[in-house]
Amino acid sequence: MYDAWAIYSESATPYLLGDAEAPCMSLIPPKTDNVRSQRQEAVSHAAWRIIRHRFRHSPSARHTRMNADALMSALGYDTDVASAGAAIKPAARLGKCIGEFYISRGLTDGSNEANDYGIKNYRPVNPPLEVYDPGNYELIHPDRWQPLSLEQFVDQSGFMITTDTADFVTPEWGRVMPFALTKDDLTVHERGGSEYYVYHDPGPPPTLRGPLAELYKWGFSLVAIWSSELSPEDGVLIDIAPSSMGNVRDLPRTFEEHIDFYSFGVEGSGHDINPATGKSYEPQLVPKGDYVRVLAEFWADGPDSETPPGHWFTILNTVNDHELHIRQLGGKGPELEPLEWDIKAYFTLGGAMHDASIAAWGIKGWYDYVRPISALRAMAGRGQSSDPVLPSWSTDGIPLVEGFIELVSPDDPLAGEYGEHVDKIKLLAWRGPDSVDDPATDVAGVGWILADNWWPYQRPSFVTPPFAGYVSGHSTYSRAAAEVLTALTGNPFFPGGMSEFEASAKSFLVFERGPSVDMTLQWATYRDAADQCSLSRIWGGIHPPADDIPGRLIGARVGLDAFRSATSHFQPLPPRR
Repeated sequence: MYDAWAIYSESATPYLLGDAEAPCMSLIPPKTDNVRSQRQEAVSHAAWRIIRHRFRHSPSARHTRMNADALMSALGYDTDVASAGAAIKPAARLGKCIGEFYISRGLTDGSNEANDYGIKNYRPVNPPLEVYDPGNYELIHPDRWQPLSLEQFVDQSGFMITTDTADFVTPEWGRVMPFALTKDDLTVHERGGSEYYVYHDPGPPPTLRGPLAELYKWGFSLVAIWSSELSPEDGVLIDIAPSSMGNVRDLPRTFEEHIDFYSFGVEGSGHDINPATGKSYEPQLVPKGDYVRVLAEFWADGPDSETPPGHWFTILNTVNDHELHIRQLGGKGPELEPLEWDIKAYFTLGGAMHDASIAAWGIKGWYDYVRPISALRAMAGRGQSSDPVLPSWSTDGIPLVEGFIELVSPDDPLAGEYGEHVDKIKLLAWRGPDSVDDPATDVAGVGWILADNWWPYQRPSFVTPPFAGYVSGHSTYSRAAAEVLTALTGNPFFPGGMSEFEASAKSFLVFERGPSVDMTLQWATYRDAADQCSLSRIWGGIHPPADDIPGRLIGARVGLDAFRSATSHFQPLPPRR
């Protein structure tokens, strides 16, 4: 879209079509008085081709094609653009060429699209976890990713996976051609004779038998403890307005600093005043269990959703459509006309999301880090690591935390008919999908469960994304997007000082019934929304803190670099020699 727009401009440089010898340059029509209409037609034809190509195998491909065709028809554009013929409009022919050029480019960009983005060399080191069976006795390497075996698996795009075990999705994505990432950002690692490209390498995460073993145990235990908050019936009310949440100032820079951050600074200090109105934000008291369940589902981006980068384009659209939004690049200079703003904003955010995926998945593929469902069940299966005098002692066990992680006693309801579960680990946690027969009417709630049976707060057909955890893609995408939106608008705050999303009582949640009350998610700044997204993945049982914080830090760098790279194209081409 950007190249189809910029190719008509004397004050902007195309992204891939800037060279006079590049494809499609010979198709640029002579200057006329209707540049605006030519641009719109070229952009539409280019985008239409990309959409039909990119989503041709998606579960809703037919619906997507129908929508794209209907939009082109409504705009008055003929989609049957032949490769030759004087009757074809020049702008349509140019848009067709640009679309086809980008499609062919995708076959040589390192994504392995020609082989359906398949894995080249990566192989998991752990056998699959049979999720519906209790425990996890197959985790040979406790620090490495473990595939999940499910009765039915539906991925984030809504695909039904035909095998019972899903492969790691794109572990070699670090080799994809980036947007603004540079060789200075790159570290190349080698394993098993294969190279892994890692941008903004954060170094290894805590491991169970390494120098940061206690942080490994603490981080995954925190996921289990936060699972105890997924009930609206515990009587805990919190204020979720921007006056009480958001405005996280400093992120920890070392794993050792995570403990204090997640104890005291995780939700921020809030904002005293809405800068757009000059007034305080109104309080909004809701059950905490409702709030965290809504967060986990709103940001989950599981089946049938936009997925994380698309979620941020949805947020960008709400900004673009807001009545108080002023289309000034960086908050300065003249206001841009809508098409120019939209094109430049999409180009910038698209570049950032592209680089965020390369950075995050390069790290995922190389460090191959374990997910909470694997780590928690495996640690608990080994026992407790808090007191060698108590039963079930193991240095590789889970720490005991009174009221949250305890040993099953002989008189415990979980002890079993014959006492077979005595001295096992139990967790105060979400009871899991087996407690939900009908998500429209049932709530699993929170209670004491055997750690062998712990589940993330996710759909039973999804459970955990099929790739390594470290670093969190949601954290990387979201912080990168927040930095882009802040830089694009020249303002850290949403238009009007706040953005909102309404979650209706008893109808919004899809994993189970809820929330029990109407609530409105509110964010004062783009970073507030990004930080909330990051935390939602811990409540959802998907990531420990070690995955989250490095992702946020890397995302901030990726977003700012993408903004600088994108805006460098908003200048005229240098004179030709």
